[in-house]
Formats: sequence, C-alpha cells, structure tokens
Amino acid sequence: MGEAGGFGPPLTNPRRRHRRRRHSEWIPPLWAVRRKPSTSPPRSSSSSSAAPVASASAAASSNGHPEYDRLLPCPLQSSPPRVEHLVVSEGCNVLDYISRALHLPPLFVADLIHFGAVHFALVCPEPPPTATPEQFQIFKEVTEPSVLQKRPSIKGKTVREAQKTFRITDPNQFVEAGSYLRVHVHPKRFPRCYEIDWRSRIIAVTDSYVVLDKPAATSVGGTTDNIEECCVTFASHALGLETPLRTTHQLDNCTEGCVVLARTKEFCSVFHGKIREKQVKKLYLALAATPVTAGVISHYMRPVNIAPRLVSEDSIGRWHLCQLEVLECNEVPWPNSHIRKIHNIEDCGWPSQESAYECKINLVTGKTHQVRAQLAAIGAPIVGDSMYMPAALAEMANPGINPFGRGRKDYTSEDKRIAATEAWIAQHGKEPNAAIGLQASHISWDDGECSYEAGVPWWRRETA
Repeated sequence: MGEAGGFGPPLTNPRRRHRRRRHSEWIPPLWAVRRKPSTSPPRSSSSSSAAPVASASAAASSNGHPEYDRLLPCPLQSSPPRVEHLVVSEGCNVLDYISRALHLPPLFVADLIHFGAVHFALVCPEPPPTATPEQFQIFKEVTEPSVLQKRPSIKGKTVREAQKTFRITDPNQFVEAGSYLRVHVHPKRFPRCYEIDWRSRIIAVTDSYVVLDKPAATSVGGTTDNIEECCVTFASHALGLETPLRTTHQLDNCTEGCVVLARTKEFCSVFHGKIREKQVKKLYLALAATPVTAGVISHYMRPVNIAPRLVSEDSIGRWHLCQLEVLECNEVPWPNSHIRKIHNIEDCGWPSQESAYECKINLVTGKTHQVRAQLAAIGAPIVGDSMYMPAALAEMANPGINPFGRGRKDYTSEDKRIAATEAWIAQHGKEPNAAIGLQASHISWDDGECSYEAGVPWWRRETA
C-alpha cells in the first residue's frame, strides 16, 4: 500500500446531519487520503484536531500528546461530530496505531475503545461515489486479489465477509496492514445517565430478567459509538451484577418507561420469541397536542431505516402496516413552563398551549417511531417531539405539502413525486435530545402472569 495510510480527515459529515440518519448507521464521509502515521501535530486548519478531546490545559505530557480529562464522567459540552476512517499501513497494536495516526493521547484512545467507539474490518469498505480518483486508487490497491491472497486472515472469506465490521474491545488487539478502522473520536454522549438514581428506577428483579423504568434522554443498550453510557450499563452497576444485562427490545432515547433487560442469554432468546409471536403486550401514554378519537389507527410505514419515518393511510408497495389502538383520551393541562424546564421539553412552536390530551394506547405493531409518526400524521403530534411536530405544523399551514397525507396532490412524474417526498422530509425537525410526552407505561406477557407498570409520567410528576 506504500505510503497511503488511511482515509478520512477530521471532518463533520454533512450528510449525517442533513439526512438525519439513525446514529447507529454508518454513512461513509467524504473520504480523503491520510498519509503514513506521524507524530507531528495536526494541521492548524483542521476543525476537529486533538484540542476538542483535550482539557483546558495547554500543557503537553511527556509523550508529546496534549493532556486531557478522561471521557468519564461526561463532559459538560459535546464535541462536534468526528468520525475517522483509516486503512492500516503497517501491522501493530490498535491503540498505538490510532494514537499515532490521529495524534490522539493513548489514554484517550483506550477510553474510546472502552466506550465501543472503535470498529474494525479485515478489508475496508468501498468508498462512496464522492471519493476522489486517488482515494479509489487506494481502495483498489488494498483490495487487489493479489494483495488479499497474501493475507492468511482472509483465507476462505469473500471480500464482503471480510468487510464486515466488529467492535474492538481490547486496546492491545493486533491489526494487520490493509485492515480497516472506523474511529468515532467524539462519541455521542448521554449526560442524563449521571443524574439518575438508577436503583430507584428498577421495577422488578428476577433470576432471568430485570424490568427498568427507563429515564428519557438515555439509550437502552448504547449506540454505535457509546456502549458505556446506557441503561444496560448503569442498571447493571446499580444492581451490582457481575454479568451485564442484555437488551431484549428498544425504546427511543426520548421515550421513558418499561424496558425488559435479560440477565441470561437464554431469556433474551425466549423473550425475542414472545415478541415475534405477539405475546408481549405494550401500553403507552402519549401526551398529544390535540384530542384523538378512540379506536384503531392504521397507517403504512415506508421501509427505510432513516428518521423521520414516513407513513401513509393508503397501502404503498412494500410499506409496513402499523396499527395502534387508542383506548381512551383525556384532556389535561399543557405542562407548565416549570415542568418543561425541569425535563428540558422543547417548545416546538405549537400555537395553543392550554390543554393537552393524554392518550392511553395499545401498541398493536411495534415499528420504530410508530406512535410518534402516526399521531403526527393525524394532526395530533406528541408534546415536545421536535422531529414530528414541525411537520404537523407545516401540514396545517399547507395541507398539500404532505405527499402521503389526505390532501396530497397527484404527481405527473416519478421525479416530481420524489421531489415532493424530499420536500416533506425537510419539514421535519431534529431528533429530541431530552424527553417527549411519551411513556411505555405497561408491559406484560404470558397472558398477564408477568405484568409491570412504569411510574408516574413526567408531565404528572410533582415539582415541589
């Protein structure tokens, strides 16, 4: 591979921001050549040098790297996104290679590995169409059949199999020349984890599972770049468990309520089976901005794993059926400013903030963002939902803007339909960083033999 050492300057990926992809998905950035690892400091023109990961101190340690505070506890401010894509130029210890290639303190790299923020593949994935000819040439060099045949680690594997990524957990792992590394230098952080009395959030503990009343603004099992600051880790520590808990299902980060965490691999498999067989019943409380009529609400959801989730009342191709049943809907006061401030609820600009409507919902199907997307689609978005409420407001102002809504227009060409879809996606906002008016209030299985309730939802909690 010669002097070519890797891809990916310290860049913020604009497509990650604008297309609002799920955090767990990898989107290839605008790759650029990184030469052989050097101990020289990064160029001053870099917008995300080692400085964001360093402490305020400008002093340098004995090894020439800047000093810094550890990733734990969580910093007060999040650093700008930074994901590095490297092709290893010479086999060595993964911690040493990343430290030299990106000019990062070794202890910081060790923390990144502890966070689960470093991923590895035997062969780098194909660069995106936006890559330069030189970048494609580097990819071609390290994936030439004659080169791959010389690597015993790839023997018996297809290139696709060799491109599968794995999380690195050992800072001493050896990585050979030609291997691919993805380093999330600035992991997504969850400061809420450090504010919670986790022991008080435990609903039940059995030999096989734990039921947790998940706080909002937390991840159930972690993200692609952070498996440390999550419910699984903190609940395991709170209970003093030697074997970490396992996830069995998910809730959005901004949603609170009942989550079942497995203590054994066997129960994890059993519970997944119960979910597939629709033997697990889930009830939600949703705080809607307008009243919702009791009954079953049906939509079809676009089968694209990208937020926002688009839904239509009409069946479209391979779109997935989504159904929820509104059991009751009661008028309640709109959360006052004090409550909203305590729970960091976003305003979102809803015009009337006197009454809200607490809906009790039986989730018939369980698609990502289903309750949020379906309620917004009928003009009753969830309070604080900064992703779906702006779209509902846009449709109120311009009824024809939603190409899948009741007032949708007929499109004379596929290009116009695609343009209308993109315009509709642009009306949605960003994913909330804190709580929204949604709680997984109840979960049960085995015909109610196992039944658990969450605590009082945030909008009804005492704030004295």
